[in-house]
Amino acid sequence: MIKIICLGKLKEKYLTELVNDYLTRINKYHKIELIELKDTNNLDEEGQNINKYINSTDYVITLEITGKSLTSEELATLIDKTFTNYSTITFIIGSSLGLSSFIKNRSNLALSFSKFTFPHGLFRGILLEQLYRSFKIINNESYHK
Repeated sequence: MIKIICLGKLKEKYLTELVNDYLTRINKYHKIELIELKDTNNLDEEGQNINKYINSTDYVITLEITGKSLTSEELATLIDKTFTNYSTITFIIGSSLGLSSFIKNRSNLALSFSKFTFPHGLFRGILLEQLYRSFKIINNESYHK
């Protein structure tokens, strides 16, 4: 299973449609769950709320500007290999405040998609597109290029 934990609700219809489209596409390959939590303007409180949805057996990937950069192929390989040892990969997208140190310390991998800062709603779509692309790569299906 893939879990994506993110803070804040999507307000824009076009972003909701984008996210729902990729959730549907990914579900053909793997079970995926999107968990939207309320942002609170308190980093520790947000960290505690996030932690409620992380199991001790999850492989946790936090999305951080200072994280490791991967190519699409490397992300696909990471996902494929991780599922041999873990039943759940949990991706965490923080709020505009970032992520609490507790959540960062719980992370198995800090991953960066770019040094740019993205709007949170748009980044959900970017993450989901890359997950979909990963499953296409893993299954040797056209789409990747």
